[in-house]
Amino acid sequence: MTTGVVVVSHNTRDDALACLASLQHAGADQVVLVDSGSSDGTARAVKAAFPEISVLAGPNVGFGKACNRGVQELDTDYVVVANADVRFDPNSAGALGAFLDANPTVGIVGPAITHPDGRPQASARTFPDLGTAVGHAALSLVWPDNPFTRRYRMAGWDKTSQRDVDWVSGACLAIRRQVWDQLGGFDPAYFMFVEDVDLSWRAHKHGWRVVFSPVAHVTHSVGSSVAGRKATMVRAHVRSLDYFITNRYAYPLPIRVAMRAGMTIWAVSVVSWGALSSRTHGQLG
Repeated sequence: MTTGVVVVSHNTRDDALACLASLQHAGADQVVLVDSGSSDGTARAVKAAFPEISVLAGPNVGFGKACNRGVQELDTDYVVVANADVRFDPNSAGALGAFLDANPTVGIVGPAITHPDGRPQASARTFPDLGTAVGHAALSLVWPDNPFTRRYRMAGWDKTSQRDVDWVSGACLAIRRQVWDQLGGFDPAYFMFVEDVDLSWRAHKHGWRVVFSPVAHVTHSVGSSVAGRKATMVRAHVRSLDYFITNRYAYPLPIRVAMRAGMTIWAVSVVSWGALSSRTHGQLG
């Protein structure tokens, strides 16, 4: 059993170095850093600090495409993909691979993810139905604890127990290489955000379980690569949401048009209220 890790960085040199340092004791058999269009010297710094790690540098092609490129370099049974602003606990990568090895019906597993101050992140969520999606989008900014948002974020669950879930955050997840190859990795149509939701969606469609398990723990700082580019990232988020809804839900055209209008209103609200910084990479909000 072998486990490889792909870390994606975009102008997050210090985060990338700290993430890779934490991986030294995380039980990974192979590590690849994909530097996606950085201008801060990330690739050079990583090569100097960690000469044993494979570094792939290229233009900024988005998170999913960068992960896809990195996984091509791995020759391991299990794959962990992660943001550069993640810190791995000792043996956490190895524990995720071991969990998949011991549970042959599980295709994807997400670890327990906390903020640096120890607060749990909502890193496992439900696929929202139409009512939940509309209620969450309409109310989450003005009433964060509304029932729609609580249902979507699985707020009644304390995140200390293992359970099957709809999807887990791409900030850090582990997947069987068999499943990765079967699904073709992340859908390259997503530049940023929602690619993790879509990956889990397709895994379920192919009969694989998606599980949250505190068998491993990582810390996630949230938003390092998107800091200072709120409007651009919100637009990318909305485009990804629109693509997911259009391609994965069989809603009739009038409903899709209405949802598109709602997402536009939501995006304007997020930019105005500055809510994006509180969101985890890849999540629906």
